[in-house]
Order: sequence, then structure tokens, then C-alpha cells
Amino acid sequence: MEEYRLRVGEAVDFLRRRLADRPGTLIQLGTGLGGLAEAMEDAVTIAYGEIPHFPATTVASHRGNLVCGRLAGRPVAVLQGRLHCYEGYPAREVAFPVRVLALLGVENAIITNASGGLDRRFRPGTIMILRDHINLLGDNPLRGPNIDAWGERFPDLSRPYDAGLAEIALAAARHLGMDEVTCGTYVCIPGPSLETPAETRFLRMIGGDAVGMSSIPEILVAIHAGLRVLGLSVVANVNDPDAMQPILLDEIVQAAKKAGPRLAGLIREIIARMEQ
Repeated sequence: MEEYRLRVGEAVDFLRRRLADRPGTLIQLGTGLGGLAEAMEDAVTIAYGEIPHFPATTVASHRGNLVCGRLAGRPVAVLQGRLHCYEGYPAREVAFPVRVLALLGVENAIITNASGGLDRRFRPGTIMILRDHINLLGDNPLRGPNIDAWGERFPDLSRPYDAGLAEIALAAARHLGMDEVTCGTYVCIPGPSLETPAETRFLRMIGGDAVGMSSIPEILVAIHAGLRVLGLSVVANVNDPDAMQPILLDEIVQAAKKAGPRLAGLIREIIARMEQ
């Protein structure tokens, strides 16, 4: 952990020198959702490869840039592309960028992803606000010695997602006339293989409304660091375990991209309504 702490510190020092304004909110963009950064004002783009010790993205739909600037007039930091445990990274490395930004001083985290719908009532393009989650990764970014200055050893998860931010998101959706916005429980699996029919039934049975392969490491570190967390999941496809159809990654990416402008508009409205 001492080596990890030093690597995090070097990344924080680098960004302090590069960024004139401290971002108040970090936004983690998921599969097919990288376009939001293009709407930012006064943007400074830093490739992950330029930041000391930032892991490299290996998934084609994740660009691998940190974009800092203003959105709806507020200072934000956008992680344009993320890491995944299925790429071979441990959960602590997946959450490395969020740990760095937390120590840089951000106070809010909006974590987005693309997911598969488990609730039969969902339609492709539904945006689900996370109310809870189930972590089936088999890893946790907080494993190992705890650095007390970063957060407490056993963070409470009785209310993992900030109720105030969730209400802001719902109010923003109503204001924009977005009807396919709902709340639910997100299940995180390791991947990269997609779910079998039996696994889909199991995930439904244990209370999942949508399933994906990302976000939980970042969310856990954000909670550990004391950030207010809002989770937004774009449901890219919905599959019936009794009549399973092939799930193709390209189709998931394209469905997420199609929903991208709606998600970007929602996030802009959320940011405009937040107090920072």
C-alpha cells in the first residue's frame, strides 16, 4: 500500500500543477458514452498516458482521456473511458483515477455505464438511477491495509447512493420530459463473458434490475473517500432468459451511443441543479 500511496500522490501532484481550477464533480463515462466531454467549455484534455501511473484503457470504445473544464457553468472532471477488471486489472487499479480525483478535492461523483436490462419492463435506452447494487466481482478496491487519511476501514453502505442527488436526477428528467428514467439495483459481474440464461434468471432472482461489468470499484472508492455518489446506467439491451438472443458487444455500444445525447442532456441539467 505504501507503493500505491506514492503512485497516487505523484498523480495528484501532476494534476495540481496542470489544472488551474479544482473540479467539484467527477463524471465517469462508460461504454459508448464518451461524447459528453465534447460539450464542455474551457476544456483541458490530458491523455491517461500523460498522467503518472494512470493505467491504460484497452477497450476500443473507451478513449482514455481526463477532460477538465466547465459544464453548465460548473467545474467538472470527466473520465472519458474507464478500466475494467476483465481487462486484467485488480479493482484497486480500476478505481485509481477516482482515488486521485478524490484527493484532488472533488466532492461529487457521477458514475455512468451501459448495462443489460434484467427488468422485463425496461426498454433499450432506459436510464436507470442506481438506488443500490450487488457486487459479484469477487474483488474490492478497499482490500488490504487501509490508509486512514483516505477513509475509514469499514465504510458504511447502508445508503451507498446519495438520496439528494438521486432526487435532483429525477427532477431533472421530469424537467426535460424524459419518461424512460427509473430507479433500480445494479449487479456487477466480472465478465468478459456475457450471461447465460440460468445466470440471467439468478440475477433477477437476487434482486437485480440491470447487469454490467463496471462501476462498482469506482463507486466503492468514491464512498470510501466521502464523495456524494450518483449512479446512472443506460440499459442497452433487455434479454428474456426463456428466449435468449445472442448479445453482441457492437450492438451494446451502438445502443449506448444512441442514448448518449439523452444522458448528456440529463447530466448537464443535474450539474446545473447541484450545489457545489
